[in-house]
Amino acid sequence: MSPLSYTQRLILAWLALSCLLQSVVYAHMIDVPAGKKECFFEDLHKQDKMTVTYQVGGGGHLDIDFWATDPEEKLLAKQVKQSTGSASITAEKNGRYEYCFSNQMSAIADKLVSFNVHGVIYVPEDADVVAPIEREIRKLAAGLTAVKDEQEYIVVREKTHRNTAESTNSRVKWWSVLQAAVLFAVVAWQVYYLKSFFEVKRVI
Repeated sequence: MSPLSYTQRLILAWLALSCLLQSVVYAHMIDVPAGKKECFFEDLHKQDKMTVTYQVGGGGHLDIDFWATDPEEKLLAKQVKQSTGSASITAEKNGRYEYCFSNQMSAIADKLVSFNVHGVIYVPEDADVVAPIEREIRKLAAGLTAVKDEQEYIVVREKTHRNTAESTNSRVKWWSVLQAAVLFAVVAWQVYYLKSFFEVKRVI
């Protein structure tokens, strides 16, 4: 049997990546009304891994409460009034795992939350079954997923900062317009007032 060419090995690696490493990534953007919470769930098996990363992109003080629970409603992760955050969970039992974003601390402002969820389905690494190249492909896929999540986080952060800068620029513009209007009004009043001193008044 002739040795595999570079192209054949590359194709084999990608096939192994798609078949053996089963990882899923979801990107979402939700609006959490004031005084409300939004919850989601994932069905996991024992040793499955799930990671949730999030960022508040608008509303109020740009903060949100986050928590995650197991099928028995045991608290696995909790973050209070954070603008960004990340939580990783390794399932200890089969069942439905729930994670929630809560805006119950706010009575006025709605919150815009962008979040990503990626999980890795656990596959036992039996030395007789899993080849070394497959282990490396799994590590590579996990690293690529982390890079993708970081890029999405940077995009959302840049959008948030751009919106803040545009809002600030708009306020400065309208404040400058208001100052100019007041200045012209004061100048017009002064001209009119000074002009009245030089008017000739005759009594008939």
